Amino acid sequence: MAVSPGGKLGKRRRRMSGMTWMFLGLLIFFIAAAVFTAIKSPNMPIVRIGRPATPPRSYFGVDGFETTDGGITFANVEPPGSPADKAGLVGGDIITTADGQPVHSRDEMMALLRRTPIGKTIDIVYIRDGETKNTKLTTTSEEGSDRLSKEFASRSDGRGRFGFDDDNTERVPIPGTKMFGVRLDDVSPSLPADMAGIKNGDIVIEFDGVPIRTVEELTSRVRRATPYEPVDVVVMRGGERLEIPVKMGRQ
Repeated sequence: MAVSPGGKLGKRRRRMSGMTWMFLGLLIFFIAAAVFTAIKSPNMPIVRIGRPATPPRSYFGVDGFETTDGGITFANVEPPGSPADKAGLVGGDIITTADGQPVHSRDEMMALLRRTPIGKTIDIVYIRDGETKNTKLTTTSEEGSDRLSKEFASRSDGRGRFGFDDDNTERVPIPGTKMFGVRLDDVSPSLPADMAGIKNGDIVIEFDGVPIRTVEELTSRVRRATPYEPVDVVVMRGGERLEIPVKMGRQ
């Protein structure tokens, strides 16, 4: 047994064998090879562990939800041909029940859509102009919604033109009713609305047979109207209800 110069017992140094050195060398080689491969292939997919993929949800077909008194609402139906559009809903409607479940907030509605299978037909209870109504809506997928948007954007007819400044419009109540409409405060001269006789201050309540309750819905319906085709526009003017045919222009 070896003794140190100070008289204490020393520890015997253990030397690594040749096999150990070979193992370490191979380990270093494989680590270096893996790092080199990652650098040379930056587009390799990264596998994330412990983060489950988000399942696809159903789509309703409106331009976002907002919480309001009595339920949830939305500004307009989007895109054309969407589930909400086919169900006859329009911007400003207040949804109170979906698929038999009361909805009180945007978060509740989004949670319901995440639970609802794509393509399922659900019952919708909503309020329009103070009246409770019912309809059925068949949900779609994100891909289905995107396809409808692309089809509308590329349609050969183009988009309709009415002739008003949508920055100078306002959603206003109709006196003596529970109805809202869209007041036009800046009708463009020599464009379809003006040429048809629509005036500043007129309140649009219907466009091509569709109830108009929000500025966004009016703008959306104008865009989807077929250029150079006539549409019937219903306005309130000084308490009088007028139906005015308008030949649409093209954007």
